[in-house]
Amino acid sequence: MTPTLVRHHLSHADSPPRVNLGARARDWSEIQERMLVPLYETVHERLEVSAATRLLGLRCGSGLALLMAATRGAAVTGVDSSPERLALARERLLPDPAPGARTRGRAARIVEGTPRDAADPQAPAYNLITAFDPIGCLAGDAGRLGALLAEATPLAERGAAVVLTGWGPPERCATSSVLRVAARLADPLRGPGGWRPARRDDLEEVAQRAGLRIDGSGRVSCPFGYADVDSAVRGLLSTGLFDAGILAADEEQVGKELGEALHPHLRADGTVWMPNVFRYLIARVR
Repeated sequence: MTPTLVRHHLSHADSPPRVNLGARARDWSEIQERMLVPLYETVHERLEVSAATRLLGLRCGSGLALLMAATRGAAVTGVDSSPERLALARERLLPDPAPGARTRGRAARIVEGTPRDAADPQAPAYNLITAFDPIGCLAGDAGRLGALLAEATPLAERGAAVVLTGWGPPERCATSSVLRVAARLADPLRGPGGWRPARRDDLEEVAQRAGLRIDGSGRVSCPFGYADVDSAVRGLLSTGLFDAGILAADEEQVGKELGEALHPHLRADGTVWMPNVFRYLIARVR
């Protein structure tokens, strides 16, 4: 089994789908987030994350990637707009509620809001920024990531690494066929947030628009594995990729159609297995 999907936060102008946000965050943390562990491990190893690392995690979710970096000695700061996911990140990274709580001897900060809210004039500049929430399957996701980078890069030192991640080619991502359910159900809305196939240069375009210098890339196999169809549906819904479909129909209908779309990936023992490839791009702050 492995780690994560992307999530999409609807704008305040949209009517949020009628879902239990606390339960969805827990499903993300317990079922879905682990799907990207190979990606986190590969990036941390390549960039030699250690006690010398001062890391800012954008859209950090429930904090698994931050925890993995902290266990390597890094000082980590996570930023996200979801209070439900951040509550789980605090459970992982700040189990001691006392002021100045530490993780593996290094400081950990969890900040609700945007990168601007993570600015600390008394702290050293960050030397690593990660955006592990993959782009490349939702209309407008590249623009939203660009807006976060515009706030985050001024907080980093010159030459700091910036890691962007995205979905691989649809033909190498078995989950793409399931994500088309979101596109079909959301089509009546014809609004933002609909699924789209990943493009080859998504990450490079974001980096260039952000004024970053490209310094390498790679691909990582991240299969999505679930104990059963129900777990798969809950995990996939927790990503937020199907929110537009839920707005157009309802969560029960989306869950039913998701279950049907998962049948080709159902194995004899009842588990669900979908091989996927994710890309990462390493860029540098000029």
